[in-house]
Amino acid sequence: MIPGIIIGVIVVVVGIFLWANYNGLVRLRNQVKNAWAQIDVQLKRRYDLIPNLMETVKGYMKHERETLEAVTKARNIAQQASSAGAGERAKAEGELSSALSRLLVVVERYPDLKANQNFLALQEELTSTENKISFSRQFYNDSVLKFNNKTHMFPSNVVASMFAFKAGEFFEVTLAAEREAPKVSFTQ
Repeated sequence: MIPGIIIGVIVVVVGIFLWANYNGLVRLRNQVKNAWAQIDVQLKRRYDLIPNLMETVKGYMKHERETLEAVTKARNIAQQASSAGAGERAKAEGELSSALSRLLVVVERYPDLKANQNFLALQEELTSTENKISFSRQFYNDSVLKFNNKTHMFPSNVVASMFAFKAGEFFEVTLAAEREAPKVSFTQ
């Protein structure tokens, strides 16, 4: 009788252990997916803003065609990478951010454009969106860190390997230029 009770208690304890760890892993995996979706929301907002910004700028910058084409090309590449993994997506988004930065530097040469209300409103929206993207990326990476810690630390790593939970991929900067501080110049 007593050995049966002991075996029953052990089975219940192991069951609770598996249940708690499995549910914790699922919760963290879903948090990572939600964080990735939040990045998508902000990137979609940026993709929608860029054509409006480009149309406003085109009228003023007819001879800056190369910069405008670079932004358009980078936007298209970033949109195509939307179904890629975090590494490829980060690279494409980094290239788009770099092209947008170059555009905003070129804009400095056009005082009439800088004073245009449509441009100022679009620039403010883009700046706000870029900040939201940064916060979303940070939240995503924090979520991945929590999930990866849970999948690698004992005893939850046992449950993670039993149920094939794979570590998440961080959204990392891949372009060396993005790691450097931006150069600011107030000369024309």
